[in-house]
Amino acid sequence: MTPSTSPENDLTAAEGDPSTVGPAVTPVEGEQQLPADIAELSYEAARDQLVDVVRRLESGQGGLEDSIGLWERGEMLARRCQQWLDGARERLDDAVAARRSEDGTTR
Repeated sequence: MTPSTSPENDLTAAEGDPSTVGPAVTPVEGEQQLPADIAELSYEAARDQLVDVVRRLESGQGGLEDSIGLWERGEMLARRCQQWLDGARERLDDAVAARRSEDGTTR
């Protein structure tokens, strides 16, 4: 089973998949879309692949073209991880704001 299809990486809306909760994550202006194989990764799968990319780059075993390709993939994986983290931060901020409004407190 691949990391992106393992049960522990299959998130539902209830578990916090940013693609199913709230507004869709859109790229920053001028930033290209992530390839589908990366855009569909869970945070954990993207992080694990990013760790592998870094390990391979640090080994210095590949040629220049391979290294450039790995670097580019690493950049996209890092963007995917950041999308997850931004989505998590937004959900936490929303939950805190909702709790404060229920309690009648503001900050």
